[in-house]
Amino acid sequence: MTRTPSSGEPGSSSNKNEGRDSSPQHGPAWRRPRFRQWRGLLGTVAALALVGTTGAVVLIWTQYEGIVADLPTVEGLRTYQPPVMSRLYASDDRLIAELADERRVFVPSSAIPDRVKNAFIAAEDQKFWTHKGVDPMAIARAGLTDLTRGKGRRPIGASTITQQVARVMLLGSNAVSMKRKAKEAFLAMRIEQVLPKEKILEIYLNEIYLGSGAYGIGAAAQTYFNKPLDQLDDAEAAFLGALPKSPTNYNPVRFPEAARGRRNWVLERMAETGALTHEAARAAEAEPLIPHTFVRPGPAPGSEWFAEEVRRQLLEKYGQDMTMQGGLDVHTSLDPALQLTAQTVLRQGLMAYDRAHGGWRGPVKHLQTVSASSSQEEWVAALNAEAVPLGMLDQWRLAVVLDPAHGRVGWLEGAIVRRGAAMQGGTPQTGEIQDRDLSWTRRFRLLKAGDLVMIEPQAGSSRVALMQVPHVEGAVVTLNARTGRVMALVGGWSFQTSQFDRATQALRQPGSSFKPFVYLQAMEQGISPSQSFDDSPVSYGTWHPNNYEKDFWGPTSLHDALRESRNLVTIRLAAHIGIKNVADLATRIGLVDSMPHVLPAALGAVETTVLKEAGAYASLAAGGRKVTPTLIDDVQDREGHVIWRPEGISLVSASAQIGNAAATPPAPGQPSDADAIFPDAPKGQNAGKVPAPAAAPVQDNAVKIIMPGQDEIPEVQDNRPRVASEQSAFQITTMLQDVIRRGTGVQAGKGIENPVAGKTGTSQNFNDAWFAGYSPDLVTVVWIGFDTPTSLGKNETGGAIAGPIWNKVMKTALEGRPKLDFAAPDGVTLVRYDTGRGVAIDAFKPGQIPGVSVSLADNGASHELTAADTGAENMPDSESDMAAGAGQSGTGAASPGQAATPGAAKAPPAASGGDIGMGGLY
Repeated sequence: MTRTPSSGEPGSSSNKNEGRDSSPQHGPAWRRPRFRQWRGLLGTVAALALVGTTGAVVLIWTQYEGIVADLPTVEGLRTYQPPVMSRLYASDDRLIAELADERRVFVPSSAIPDRVKNAFIAAEDQKFWTHKGVDPMAIARAGLTDLTRGKGRRPIGASTITQQVARVMLLGSNAVSMKRKAKEAFLAMRIEQVLPKEKILEIYLNEIYLGSGAYGIGAAAQTYFNKPLDQLDDAEAAFLGALPKSPTNYNPVRFPEAARGRRNWVLERMAETGALTHEAARAAEAEPLIPHTFVRPGPAPGSEWFAEEVRRQLLEKYGQDMTMQGGLDVHTSLDPALQLTAQTVLRQGLMAYDRAHGGWRGPVKHLQTVSASSSQEEWVAALNAEAVPLGMLDQWRLAVVLDPAHGRVGWLEGAIVRRGAAMQGGTPQTGEIQDRDLSWTRRFRLLKAGDLVMIEPQAGSSRVALMQVPHVEGAVVTLNARTGRVMALVGGWSFQTSQFDRATQALRQPGSSFKPFVYLQAMEQGISPSQSFDDSPVSYGTWHPNNYEKDFWGPTSLHDALRESRNLVTIRLAAHIGIKNVADLATRIGLVDSMPHVLPAALGAVETTVLKEAGAYASLAAGGRKVTPTLIDDVQDREGHVIWRPEGISLVSASAQIGNAAATPPAPGQPSDADAIFPDAPKGQNAGKVPAPAAAPVQDNAVKIIMPGQDEIPEVQDNRPRVASEQSAFQITTMLQDVIRRGTGVQAGKGIENPVAGKTGTSQNFNDAWFAGYSPDLVTVVWIGFDTPTSLGKNETGGAIAGPIWNKVMKTALEGRPKLDFAAPDGVTLVRYDTGRGVAIDAFKPGQIPGVSVSLADNGASHELTAADTGAENMPDSESDMAAGAGQSGTGAASPGQAATPGAAKAPPAASGGDIGMGGLY
């Protein structure tokens, strides 16, 4: 019988049965659904975990790929060369200046003391020698610390030394981000795979910035302790190790207590790592932290002009990066003692001129807070707050007038002069102004209490001299007459006031100091020193030149005309030999870059610099060889290899000279063959051998390798071009000797026993005063004038102003040198004869008769030129008209190079340029 299903009501029998089926006796029927639920839940969790893990892996991999993709290569660190400063050395190897964008002294790992290494490792990365680029424990420790420090504070770093190298050398960023830290870590691990630990530490210690402008430990040791690295003790090494965390906050001058605390902390870390014993650490902690102020060298006192010109030449030759970061060693020709003398003598001359012509211009300023009744505390406080004015010399002092009636002043003595500083210092001193200086002020402006003046205390006296910065400027150059090596170069009163170099940058008219080169061209054309030209009035068009003395001598020998600087003879001579020929010679010899072909140029109405004129006069002393002034003897790279040396003169072996006798000489400016015995001579299997002439067999004794210690006599090989014959140059030298003996240069030669020759120079309107002169081995040129061309005063000639300065400089330069005579070359004869205005000594070439003036085809006396030929249609008629005519210039075209004979057709004029003035006064 079929059973009807239960209706499902609670009271039905079927429900009762179902209730019984779910009793504990029927357990499996109840557990199966719960198991299925847990299985589903676990599957869901597993699936989510798998998806999440996969997503995380994909995300991390994507981020990794993104980070790694643009990481820089670390291969460049294998050949790491940090930017290091270049150094300039004087001729005695004294350091005179440093050139640097970052002041760094590279120290190889082998030269770094262990105590310095241990100090930095203890402070920055104690597990440096064991980790692989990153320190996981340090990262975890820094992370926990950052979580407890709260928000708004910079996270604590956990970078290892290797990571810091990666950041500084490869990333160049200090941004706080997880991405940057990840890049840093990856690069650190790569670096550890490429470089040994010692190299990594070397890079770190040389690259890190340690404050006060010091990059690397070598520069920091000098900056803070004025010591080389190997002389630091434990306390000093620990202080350097304390700086990387914050060089500013641990500056020992500004924050001495913080610096001392950080140093002691480093010492404790060194003791913990075993680098120091605890006893040594405590002893180092007890040492005071007294850093010695390091004064950065450069330039050395007095050498600012010289060093700046060297810097300009290096920048032009090698560019900014190589000059300032290439670690060049530049050996210069500077003579420090002579440089100081030249600077001192020039300043004395400028002050003497300024006192005689400028008068007292008043105080620097007036201090309202100081009166005659002010106490010492009051005037000291007021003086402390005053900055040192530009142009004030180091031996001067800034003083305040306390009692104007008696000239009593007060100043601070013993302070370090800090130009432009807001505060000065020193011990208060008082003294009285010298009577002659008080009289000087009374003629122009009376002193008042509270006036701020510049003084110079007098040794062994309570008196002081009143000083003022002159407005007139000047320049001095002294160089070796044979080689062109510049021994001293002064470009003005004060480098701090103006960096414009009047020795190398100022273009000025040389006046009569140009005339010897007109006469040199005449000697080259075979004209004798005793040849006469007419010294009488002459007119060229509307130009009526005159002599300085406004008198006329009639027929005058060239010797007398040059000795007394006669303008009219020089003009006639230039017209005869051809002004174009004079211009060509002046250009070849390096006196001018270009020269207008007009007659006033023969009187010095051209533009040149003091350095160029010194080189031109050196060419006379060197027997007609072109002498190019040089300030640099050689340039060496950071590895000590010579990469540049002046061309022209070289040392070769005597046997090499024999072997080269039949060979073609090298072209001017080209280096000599491999027989040169300089350290940078070409290396290789043929080094030191003499090349054989093409058509001649090589002699055994002519082929010789020069070895150290071998007896080999060096000889000078001069490859410089010849601009004039040796005979002609010597003829000019003998004539210029008489200029100093009894001509316009007498004042320049007073008290000098060595043979010297020279010439005065004064330009139009007395704007420029020159004296250029030389001995057989030295040349000195002096220029005096205003930056804006202004008259120095009537009758203020080169002989009167520049000559005495030249005299003092040359006396110092010649002191201790052997007394040399000008050597007469073959082919000339020295003869004493009567010039008609006294007895003179001149050099004559074969065929020239002393004292005889031959008839020339045309000496320019009868040929009247037009204004277009002279370029001087607006020139003053005579010296009396100079003031009215100052600043006027002609624009005429050039005359033909050789003066035409009467009646000859005139060649078309050539274009010319430049201002043409009277020039050549004296």
